Amino acid sequence: MHDLAQKLAQGDRRALARAITMVESTRPDHRARTIDLIAALPDRQALRIGLSGTPGVGKSTFIEAFGLMLTAKGLRVAVLAVDPSSARSGGSILGDKTRMERLSRDPNAYIRPSPSRTELGGVARRTRETVRLCEAAGFDVVLIETVGVGQSETMVADMSDLFVLLLAPAGGDELQGVKRGIMEMADLILVNKADGDLKATAMRTVADYSGALRLLRKRPQDPPGYPKALPVSAVEGTGLDTSWDEMQQLVQWRRDHGHFDRRRAEQARSWFLAEVRAGLLSRLSQQPAADRLASLADEVGAGRADPVAAAAQMLDTLR
Repeated sequence: MHDLAQKLAQGDRRALARAITMVESTRPDHRARTIDLIAALPDRQALRIGLSGTPGVGKSTFIEAFGLMLTAKGLRVAVLAVDPSSARSGGSILGDKTRMERLSRDPNAYIRPSPSRTELGGVARRTRETVRLCEAAGFDVVLIETVGVGQSETMVADMSDLFVLLLAPAGGDELQGVKRGIMEMADLILVNKADGDLKATAMRTVADYSGALRLLRKRPQDPPGYPKALPVSAVEGTGLDTSWDEMQQLVQWRRDHGHFDRRRAEQARSWFLAEVRAGLLSRLSQQPAADRLASLADEVGAGRADPVAAAAQMLDTLR
């Protein structure tokens, strides 16, 4: 693991791919090696940008255009694309590299699709560890593209420095903009497809959401004027530089006022608690807890036991 960490720190792309594969593995021996690998990584920081949006809004097209703009500025960009997994077969298409054909050929970019599996919240089970691997490999910006399922997709905000929400023209009005959930978590709202016949509609949508954002409760980690709604066109490339400038200004203000480090600390605590919860759940699949769990589930299914009471009995056995 020490040798792998050294190669990864030198920017070896094969080492990074091997490390991510091991991190995503569910094998117990791989999990033990992952813990050693994470501990051996150098302490580096990249700008973590979470990106969410409904299917069809143009997330992949935007990420490719945005990523190419960043690499043209001399930055190294890693894209972690989370793909939805089938509830029936468990499989995923993982076709984001095909969609980002130009960016995938850029030597300063790295794209890694991952299946969401059974995870909710728009990200994969090991996205946090994968972000750490990309930071250790020397990438300057890590883009985390979520599954894209709607209002409840806020988990990515717990592992990113900036949360960007991508919307389509005519995707809602002022009332939609003030709904709680994903809207109030966003640092920037970008209305994509602001080109051609949709440009006027996109500008009206920006105005609608700008008005809605002024009605939301002011957050202490935001300077005056944030969060903002801006128009962009991934096809024409317009608005990308402005969006990047706004991101940099917001991050710099948060650094200057201590909010950046405080947010990273809160995310580390959230990571720790998530690992504890996942570890407790994994105990249920081990003997003898698995037998007891299956027995109580059968009792509940047969109507001989109440679900709440059976759950309380199961928890008592774990004490």
